[in-house]
Amino acid sequence: MEGTDATNRPTRHRQACQAARIADDYRSRDVVVLDLTGITPIVDYFVVATGTSRRQMHAVADEISRVFKEDGDARLGIEGHDNDSNWTLIDFGDIVVHVQDAEARALYDLEGLWADAPRIDWQVVTADTAADTAIPTVDPDSDTA
Repeated sequence: MEGTDATNRPTRHRQACQAARIADDYRSRDVVVLDLTGITPIVDYFVVATGTSRRQMHAVADEISRVFKEDGDARLGIEGHDNDSNWTLIDFGDIVVHVQDAEARALYDLEGLWADAPRIDWQVVTADTAADTAIPTVDPDSDTA
């Protein structure tokens, strides 16, 4: 389920990698992109990241949502963002982003559940397009995040 117009917006593959880059830039740990194409018809990519605090997890979710919206890709839903949840899920249809604290990530083990899904080397993909998708590095724990 690739993006409909590759000349005007990134493909879903690149967008998943872009979400991973944002999570990494916002100091998430152990960022992984799972390629679920051909494994499930429900979603093409999972982006999984470990957040270090609720504030940081909110900043990651907000920035990914903002960047995707600028690319013309509105979020379909978000869960766990407005409460004290240890897991924020952002649904973009073909891409689902999971930002979890370390305890939730270990408990639900999405990478283990989807162990047959290939991992994408998102750092290589985002490095190839860094000039096109420059993302500022910020301090997610600052009051301006």
